[in-house]
Amino acid sequence: MQPYFFPYWGHFALIARCDAWVVFDITQFTPKSWMSRNRVLHPERGWSWIHVPLSNNSIHIRTYEARLLDPDGALKTIQGKLSHYRRHAPYYWVVDDLVREAFAETRGDRSLTRLNVATLSAVCRRLDLPFRPLVCSESTLNLPSGLGAGDWALEIATRLGAIQYLNPASGAALFDPMSFAGRGIELQFLHACGWEYETPGREFVADLSILDALMWNDTVEVRRALLAHSRVASAPVLLQPA
Repeated sequence: MQPYFFPYWGHFALIARCDAWVVFDITQFTPKSWMSRNRVLHPERGWSWIHVPLSNNSIHIRTYEARLLDPDGALKTIQGKLSHYRRHAPYYWVVDDLVREAFAETRGDRSLTRLNVATLSAVCRRLDLPFRPLVCSESTLNLPSGLGAGDWALEIATRLGAIQYLNPASGAALFDPMSFAGRGIELQFLHACGWEYETPGREFVADLSILDALMWNDTVEVRRALLAHSRVASAPVLLQPA
């Protein structure tokens, strides 16, 4: 998976079901994507962005080359964007600590990939989820260049000796189940079935950053919901006629 910035709860439902997590950061960077921003509640209505400004926000770099412009400034701005939760959300201070913890883990390092891995790690520690990230750009996988969008996962899974590969169902169209089956790998998809939780004093907005879910729910409830509100299904393999 690409390294996302404090992604929504479904991302962690995927992590909860994986034995290994590959951080895919070796292809073209996409500006204004989930890699550098996410959504939280707006102070008055709807939602607003939280993001980390980059010094080289361009399609002409690889994801692993993306660099933070001002990590300390970004942290302060994000904390400011979250401060309105303090009026209603019971776990505001827990989340504030979590955000500071993630930024502190990479202090002095301006790599966007490493910051995003730190955000995932910080959340997983709070939820007691095993998290074993393998960062492509820092690995010895020696992947070939020029692979198609649906071929990277197959190549990585093959090199890691995987027998199953799990991907969000939203990306199903990219993958060929027959190609995976031909290498002895079962292709599976995670379906996030929707999770609506109580947000007293505020209107609920679906699929915001995991930070929103953690504002309103204790970690035990969040971990339970990850599994209760998602399901895994194997991709059908259509046999070729004899």
